[in-house]
Amino acid sequence: MEYRFSDRISSLQPSAIREILKATSDPSVIPFAAGNPDVAAFPIDDVRRISKRIFDEMPVTALQYGITEGYTPLRERIREYVKSSKNIGRDFDSVIITSGATQIMDLTTKVFCNFGDTVICETPSFIGSLNCFRSYGCKLKGVPIEADGMNIEALENALRESENVRFIYTITNFQNPSGVTMSLEKRKQVYALAKKYGVLILEDNPYGDLRVEGEDIPTIKSMDEDGIVVYAGSFSKILAPGIRIGYIVAPSEIIAKMTVGKQAADTHSTMFSQILVDEWMKTTDFEAHIEKIRGIYRRKLNLMCSLIDEKLGDFVKYVRPEGGLFVWCELPENVDMLDFVKRCIDNKVAVVPGTAFTVEDGEKTNCFRMNFSTPTDEKIVEGMNLIEKVKQSYV
Repeated sequence: MEYRFSDRISSLQPSAIREILKATSDPSVIPFAAGNPDVAAFPIDDVRRISKRIFDEMPVTALQYGITEGYTPLRERIREYVKSSKNIGRDFDSVIITSGATQIMDLTTKVFCNFGDTVICETPSFIGSLNCFRSYGCKLKGVPIEADGMNIEALENALRESENVRFIYTITNFQNPSGVTMSLEKRKQVYALAKKYGVLILEDNPYGDLRVEGEDIPTIKSMDEDGIVVYAGSFSKILAPGIRIGYIVAPSEIIAKMTVGKQAADTHSTMFSQILVDEWMKTTDFEAHIEKIRGIYRRKLNLMCSLIDEKLGDFVKYVRPEGGLFVWCELPENVDMLDFVKRCIDNKVAVVPGTAFTVEDGEKTNCFRMNFSTPTDEKIVEGMNLIEKVKQSYV
């Protein structure tokens, strides 16, 4: 039988990152192409203890249907947490629990975008979100990222010239893949432009708690007095990605529509995971755990960057991130990036080609992304030695 796939899915390509990971499933290949948290960051003993308590004391609640908006105690705990720690949430805002942060991109697009509408994105940007927007038939308009975030002049040009712009998508902290953090001044300017042109902002902040140096910068959502920011939060990087719990803070009118959209997707996020996250936040030293994670990633980031400086300093350019999971490197103009990535894989170290993160067709990049959270310290050293070997093949 010849299968006729829908227009919205037939043009999508598999995630280059996932394909690279499949191609390099050989355990001898060093996974700089991944983006998984360090397993040492998983609070396994806490999860084991809490899981036992859940099934001892509230098994029916954990195994039964729940409401679409999410487990009420967890929603309230998140509301209190983001208000006290990030000044997020106004009287007009509400919270909905999602099945990971990817569902946030899906629900936002489903609720606001018709086929052919425009989404403005940083370029480069996270392939998972870009493919989500594309799956709804959105036109993507890229705005170049600079060392302190979006190019504001290019952003206003895109807002002025593009048709039917529905929202601006930004990863404000330790952006994936560039590692860049948007400055406070640019956050204010992005908010002002969104207000001026009557569009929403989708602020994706999965890495915000992974700051390892520098000072925290207020989120765009913390500035939202006009109900124009949808805030995406996640427990994947601070608890565990397999639990698949994310959350949205947005105006109640938006949350109501997202609730209907979510009912058509998965009814509600898994109750067991929601209760687990709530009990974890309630019964553990949440802040101490985050500090532990930061210590792990501070060490690994410093190690990778010191090795880049030592072994590739005359070969690549990069902006040193202040947190997150990734380092974004730019190759010399005379080096073909895709050839470089292939040579790396041939030498048993996997990095991600920058083309995986481009927004518009025909966009050029000579960059590649490396991850420091997944490999061990020893593998980071080994992998950087292998990349130095690849570098020498061009000299």
